[in-house]
Amino acid sequence: MQVDDFVGVRNVLEPRRLRELSERSDTKGLFQAATHLGAIAATTTALALTWGTWWAAPFFFLQGILLVQLYAAEHECYHATAFKSRWLNDWFGRLFGFINFYPSDYDKWQHFAHHRHTQDWEKDTELLKRKPYTSPWQLVWVLSGLPFFYYRLKSIIGHAVRHIPEKVFTPKQTEILVLSARLHLLGYALIAASAVAMESWWPLIYWVGPMVSAKWVYWLQGISEHTATTHYPNTLLNTRTFKTNAFMRWVHWNMVYHTVHHTFPSVPFHRLPELHREVSAKYPHPLPVVTYWGCFMMLFRELRRGRTEHDMVRDADAAFAARMGLQPKAAE
Repeated sequence: MQVDDFVGVRNVLEPRRLRELSERSDTKGLFQAATHLGAIAATTTALALTWGTWWAAPFFFLQGILLVQLYAAEHECYHATAFKSRWLNDWFGRLFGFINFYPSDYDKWQHFAHHRHTQDWEKDTELLKRKPYTSPWQLVWVLSGLPFFYYRLKSIIGHAVRHIPEKVFTPKQTEILVLSARLHLLGYALIAASAVAMESWWPLIYWVGPMVSAKWVYWLQGISEHTATTHYPNTLLNTRTFKTNAFMRWVHWNMVYHTVHHTFPSVPFHRLPELHREVSAKYPHPLPVVTYWGCFMMLFRELRRGRTEHDMVRDADAAFAARMGLQPKAAE
């Protein structure tokens, strides 16, 4: 299952050119995965050698960044664009999902609804999972990453006992979700048992602890991708791209080019910079490009002024309607 047809803006690229850009590659995917996992192996080694000294602190945090950004790799596997081979996408996605406490089969299926209904208050699964922002401290709490770990473990345990509140899954998918959740819990239990047997804190030192320390780095993008953009169905203008450094582009599997990914999800990660340049040149309106801190602080300041996410969306909708020559939306 893919989302190649969930395109919010058409007639930007020639179909033949889009097909060219959509060519997957096992070689490029395996190289990207090898460098990412290799970097984790290197920081794990450095952390082991420096543990107990202040030198361990930067390696601890870097380990966390590398681990939390495996979600970008998992996300690419959902779209079958990380690799050309379907089985590589499926099994690497499950591996990355296990590490990130985010079972890939579950997130893959609900993620497609996010693509199909981007910024629809009633159908976008990313909006349905949270309350609209009304306070700057609510934004900071989400940025901390702590709610993520709580709700992910709660969800996995719930799925394992067949408590699946989402109504978007078929009976076959439900059975897969239950099995997946139980296998995740079994794996986590075995890891915990190994730590007890070894009288070691290794899962906290090399895995969970670093992830908790660095989850906010992921959420700088996660919060800013769509929050307070227009809710008109135009993915080139209701999805942001991030201006950042080469390290973040690499570790995020080029998902910083989120605007064009959301519009053309069939294009693999290694072609997104090229796609961004072509779409920027052809589309008559500038794509939303922001920095991580710039966008987050804009949202924080607006909420601190007493404005809510709904207020900001109304402003974005009015600006979109004026730009496109449309009648303004009625107040929601």
